[in-house]
Amino acid sequence: MSEQHHLTFNTHGRGAVEITDDIAATVRSSALAVGVAHVFVRHTSCGLAITENADGSVRRDLETLMQRWAPDGDPDYHHDLEGDDDMAAHARSLLTGTSVSVPFADGRLQIGTWQGIYLFEHRTRGHRREIVVTLLG
Repeated sequence: MSEQHHLTFNTHGRGAVEITDDIAATVRSSALAVGVAHVFVRHTSCGLAITENADGSVRRDLETLMQRWAPDGDPDYHHDLEGDDDMAAHARSLLTGTSVSVPFADGRLQIGTWQGIYLFEHRTRGHRREIVVTLLG
């Protein structure tokens, strides 16, 4: 059995948006008892990750690392059609990835106590982001 759901999020520019509750609500509303939730973002300049959800400094530090690994406006970039953050955003999406999978049982995500699912916006301005949640059970 499988189900597919589409969620939309408005970001406010670069940073992490916790979407755990939205994914959990999708799982709770499902008729499936046990399975895997596959979460996929349909864009090339943002990403998904499971990371610490208790201390916000973790996400700030991750942004610091991403700035080092994929800085905006690097003069060696060729792709800059949408601004200085264009190529950096694409590189950062490779670092975070475009999907995560989480097991679920009895209507609950089986994530750890300190884990959260995050949509990382890698562009400096906000965007409307589409996520596909496929439940397999």
